[in-house]
Amino acid sequence: ILKTLNSWFWWENIWMPINCTWADFVDRDGLVFPKPHQLYATIPYAFVLLIIRFFSERYVAIPLAKALGIRNVRRVKPQPNPVLESYFRECSRHPSQSEIQGLAKKCNCTVHLVEKWFRRRRNLEIPTVLQKFREAFWRFSFYLTSSIVGFIFLYDKPWFYDIWQTWVGYPFQTLLPSQYWYYMAEIAFYLSLIFTLGIDIRRKASDPQGLYLIGFTFIFFCSSQDFMAHVVHHLAAIGLMSGSWCGNYVRLGTLVIFMHDTADFWLEAAKMFNYARWEKTCNMLFIIFSIAFFITRIILFPFWILRATLYQPTYYSTTPVIAYFLFNGMLLILQGLHLYWGYLIFKIVKRFFFLK
Repeated sequence: ILKTLNSWFWWENIWMPINCTWADFVDRDGLVFPKPHQLYATIPYAFVLLIIRFFSERYVAIPLAKALGIRNVRRVKPQPNPVLESYFRECSRHPSQSEIQGLAKKCNCTVHLVEKWFRRRRNLEIPTVLQKFREAFWRFSFYLTSSIVGFIFLYDKPWFYDIWQTWVGYPFQTLLPSQYWYYMAEIAFYLSLIFTLGIDIRRKASDPQGLYLIGFTFIFFCSSQDFMAHVVHHLAAIGLMSGSWCGNYVRLGTLVIFMHDTADFWLEAAKMFNYARWEKTCNMLFIIFSIAFFITRIILFPFWILRATLYQPTYYSTTPVIAYFLFNGMLLILQGLHLYWGYLIFKIVKRFFFLK
C-alpha cells in the first residue's frame, strides 16, 4: 500500500510539464536540481536553530529586556495537591462555588484555601511579559536575519527585477547554493516552532502570525483553537515550501519567502517595545509594519507573485500540471487572508490617527 501511495504521490504529471520524468532531473553538465531527500536535512538544522534560540534568548534577550525595564515576575506556586491538580487539568480551571465546596471537603481544607490554590494555579498558566519578550525577540531575530540574507541572495538575480525570469528554462533551472541554504533555514525554522509548540506561549488564533499561511479549510475548524491553528499554520508553511522545492519552483519560492519575512520582523519589534511599554516606539514600528504589509501583501503579492504563478506559466506550457492548480489554490487562499488582515490593520491604523 505504501509503495502504491508513494508512486501516486510522485507521479510526474503532478509535478512537472508533459514529457518530463524524474530521470531528467539527474545532475549533469553543471546543472544541479533540488531533490526531495534533501529535505530530511532540515530536521538536524531545526535542532541547530533550537540551540541558537536557547543561547540568544538567555544571553541576549533577557539582558536586553532588563535594559528596557522588563522584570521577571516570580509567581507564588500553590502547595502540591494531587486532587486539586487532577481536577484543574481534567475538569475545570474555574470551578463553581459548589464544586469548590466539594473539593474542600475532599481535601479536608477550607473553601478559602481551595479558592486560593486555584487562583495561584491559574496565574502559573499566564505567560510573563519576559516570556513574551523572549519569543518575540527570537522571531524578530530570525525574520530580520532572513530578510537581510534573502536580499543579499536575491538582489543580483535577474528574476528579482523581472518576474518573467522565474520561468525561463523551467523546469531545468539549476539550484544555487544560496537557494539551498535559504530554503533549508526557512523550513528548519518552522520545524523548530513545531518542536516547541508544547512550551511556547499559546497565542490566540486571531493572531495574524498564526494564520498567514493556513491554506486549508482547517482554518475555520481551528478558529477557536489556538494550539491547533498554530500546528496547521506551521505544517502548511512547511508543505508549501517543501512542495515548491520538489517541483523546482525555487525561484518563485524564494521571492515569496522574502516578501513575507520583510514585514514580519517589524511586527515582532513592535511587540517587543509594547512589552517594554515604549508606547511611541511601538506605535512608530507598527505604522512601519502596516506600510510594509500593504506594499508586500496587498500590492506586490497579487500583482507580482500571483501574476507570475497564474498567468505566465501558460506561455511556457499549454498543459498545466496538477501542481499548478494545487499551489495556486493555496496562494489564492493566502491572498484572501492577506486582504482580511489588511482590513483589520487598516482599522487599527485608522483608530490610531483619528481616535488617538
